Amino acid sequence: MGKVFQSLQLITPDGISDPADYLYNGHTIEKITSLTTQSVNEIIDCSGLFGSLGWIDLRCFTGEPGLEHRETIESLCNTLAHGGFVQAVILPNTSPVLQSKNEIAFVQQRAQQYFPKLHIQAAITHNAAGEDFTEMLDLNHHGIRIFGEGTNPLSHSDRMMKTLQYLQKFDGILFDHAYDPMLALYGQMHEGVSSTLLGLKGIPPLAEEVAVQKNLSILRYSGGNLHFQTISTASAVNLIRMAKAEGLHVTADVSLYQLLFLDEDLFEFNTSLKVMPPFRAQEDRDALIEGLRDGTIDALVSNHIPQDFDSKHMEFDLAPFGMIGIQTFAAGLTLLEKELGWPLLIEKITAGPARVIKENIDPVTSMTIFDPLATWTLDALSNVSLSQNSPWLNTTLTGKVRYVVNGPKMLEVNE
Repeated sequence: MGKVFQSLQLITPDGISDPADYLYNGHTIEKITSLTTQSVNEIIDCSGLFGSLGWIDLRCFTGEPGLEHRETIESLCNTLAHGGFVQAVILPNTSPVLQSKNEIAFVQQRAQQYFPKLHIQAAITHNAAGEDFTEMLDLNHHGIRIFGEGTNPLSHSDRMMKTLQYLQKFDGILFDHAYDPMLALYGQMHEGVSSTLLGLKGIPPLAEEVAVQKNLSILRYSGGNLHFQTISTASAVNLIRMAKAEGLHVTADVSLYQLLFLDEDLFEFNTSLKVMPPFRAQEDRDALIEGLRDGTIDALVSNHIPQDFDSKHMEFDLAPFGMIGIQTFAAGLTLLEKELGWPLLIEKITAGPARVIKENIDPVTSMTIFDPLATWTLDALSNVSLSQNSPWLNTTLTGKVRYVVNGPKMLEVNE
């Protein structure tokens, strides 16, 4: 006995299929040519809905252990499921940092009971402070292949080079949120006309460009696999494009919200729009869009950084960086659909991120089904995250996930 998703259109990188019926038997999903009601216990009308491989997010934050008031593993997993994600990479910046087999084992054991599969990005240096190395080889023996400093850049050149060399022993991947911290010192937003008018210290595009250029030079020297997270500038896109053409093993992602806002949107000092990297200028956004189209940018990420109410409810220059964005991801995709098209957008949250983390995805075991026309409101009742730092709180959105399948697990999203 199983469930049938009736009249569902599948989105692949090649296009959008005609409506068809798909049987989910509790473990796998397969297309069926004829419907026999005796073999199913539920028929789900999916007219007007789109389906795809289960979505993958390469960058999200859980506060557990130590910062559970911002997000727990349970609340993050529930948020991911409601957002349509079957896999995600979590950042190491907990308290304590995810840097030893004890913290890793704790998260692995906690996460295995929930809906999505979590991949841990373990810290490269102790406390992600850029100094003493963690036991990366030992962590790999506990299943870790992704390493990075999470919300911190790995700005120490020697640490960058040695990490790329160490990770080659087990085909590991270095994730880096690349910017020069000294060039971004005390920065609050993108450096430009808007920051000048607002009287806020700016973060110049140069801070990202210098770090990307330096890290690519180190990669060229040392070899290895380097993934740039949340790039935001035209210069970074161009540098990565040239590095790929050269044959370097480099990939990149961009935050979905980076394509939805510009620096000029900060004139109301909405702290929910204070993010890192900051929203840039129109020419940077145009370059990011082109980078997605030509394959320079491999993935879209939520960059889900929950912050508690009190820390965001203060003066703009005192508030921490970060925005939640998992549950509203489908709505964000809907806003970009006319510009980029569904096949490309879906590729950047399925096959694209899977290639980055070298994860084989089985098309018959996962599926995300969403309604691009559904309207809903993100509010205190519908919000699954423990934090509320979203610019879309209490607003009506278009685009909503309806069903998510991950092997033997299935969720219907009803809020």
